[in-house]
Amino acid sequence: MGGIVFLVVFVVLVLLVVGIYNRLVGLRNRFKNSFAQIDVQLKRRYDLIPNLVAVAKEYIKHERETLEAVIGARNQASGAVQQAAADPGNAAAIQGVIAAEGALSATLGRLFALVENYPDLKANQNMMQLSEELSSTENRIAFARQAFNDAVMTYNTGRELFPAVLFAGIFGFLPAQFLELEEKNEREAPKVAF
Repeated sequence: MGGIVFLVVFVVLVLLVVGIYNRLVGLRNRFKNSFAQIDVQLKRRYDLIPNLVAVAKEYIKHERETLEAVIGARNQASGAVQQAAADPGNAAAIQGVIAAEGALSATLGRLFALVENYPDLKANQNMMQLSEELSSTENRIAFARQAFNDAVMTYNTGRELFPAVLFAGIFGFLPAQFLELEEKNEREAPKVAF
């Protein structure tokens, strides 16, 4: 009789551990998929930037330094995203994306500030279309980041709850890093003056 009770308890514990493991795998895959959605939108953004620079280059030839900085920041951000896409659970890779995206946003801001000084460029149909597409893509990126952060929160909560917390470390389920804005000024609403 004691052997049957032990066997039943053992089977229940094994099933519990298997259930915890499978749940953590599902949660981890959900945040990895969410990062893949960010990756898709960022690639779209990175594909738009060279076109934007090409159109601007015709008008602001003497601002070459800014145009090169935008392309350099784009390439750096693209590389950081590729590294993070390989392992979205790697906190250092996510921090690299945050830093590279901050640098890219800053250089794009400088480019758009220059565009304001060139009315012909600002009125150029291609520039307006590319700016609209970039704006649309930025909104998509924001939604994808939110979905990623929601999935990370669900995953982190799932791995910290009892009894999963007892097994998460053993199975290699490390905490995931949120994709948060680095610069405080990026958190503020833009000031628009008419």
